[in-house]
Amino acid sequence: MSVTIIDKYQIGKSGKISIKPYFDSSISNMGLENYQMSLMDGVYHEEQLACLELNGIKRYVTGLNEFAPEVKMLPADERAAKIREIREVVASLEQDLAANVVDPESKTFWKEITLLKPDNDEFWSRISLRCGNDPVFLDPIKDPYDLIKLYAIEAGGFSIVSKSLEAAGSRATPPKFFLDKLETTAANRTSISKLRNQALSQLQKLFDKQPNKLFLVSKVVDANSTQYTKNTPNDILYENMDNYINGFGVDKDKKKTAQIFLDASRLDMETLKLKAIVKDATQYRMITTKSDGMIYDLDTGSALGRTPSDVVAFLKNPLNEEVMVKLMSNVEGMWNS
Repeated sequence: MSVTIIDKYQIGKSGKISIKPYFDSSISNMGLENYQMSLMDGVYHEEQLACLELNGIKRYVTGLNEFAPEVKMLPADERAAKIREIREVVASLEQDLAANVVDPESKTFWKEITLLKPDNDEFWSRISLRCGNDPVFLDPIKDPYDLIKLYAIEAGGFSIVSKSLEAAGSRATPPKFFLDKLETTAANRTSISKLRNQALSQLQKLFDKQPNKLFLVSKVVDANSTQYTKNTPNDILYENMDNYINGFGVDKDKKKTAQIFLDASRLDMETLKLKAIVKDATQYRMITTKSDGMIYDLDTGSALGRTPSDVVAFLKNPLNEEVMVKLMSNVEGMWNS
């Protein structure tokens, strides 16, 4: 097998990677999430390779078709590299499965292919996946059919399997399984863990040394910002932000929540306070968006901008100091109540 393919999938000495059940412990799934399961015990999902049909012509989503739209849409240099990779893999598979030796550089390459032609319905219709709660190990070095399944999964050929843990977590409707490519999956998990730890470390620093900034950060990141006043104990702020960072709030994406908290905590105090003022002023109905799409200060009638960021920039402008002072006084009056 080509070194390029081994490197592509970061395959170790065993050559094995696996398809594992995907679950999110924060999403209820009949209690199965508590046992790190996506299906009931003994249940399996089996799916044939996806096939698209247009004007009576079938096209299987194999990842090994250089004529597929996703390949044609690549920039010229990337497309050429992808075609070379596809032909190299197809030539290797053709030799293993059909004892047919074809030169990947041949000008009549696809005419010489007998088994893995993109339109060979008899062959591609027999490619399927069967997955359950136990990992399904794939060995693309020793088993040519496993290599075919790998390329198909990468191309989106099986709806029940995501091509990575990260891709599974970003789907609107989570898949039942994901492709675990060992190092990439571990790296993804580690990156989320590192980001979360950074955010938690920053939270501890704010709690210990900058309680006023912790108050403002809580205002900016929490959807229910008006629950916090100057009388809110720091321990409550800490607990709520800890839950937020760990994805226990409305937003379950731990990577996203940790990053949002870090970004807010790194803002200078002026910007942070103005963002908190604008957010709560909206909640208190002191400013509102009108039919023309502009945000207005209801007290002064001033047009402040089209987005919260525009409003912050408006309030920072020394020419608008009067509007800023009045709005800040009104909002802080609510904070001090």
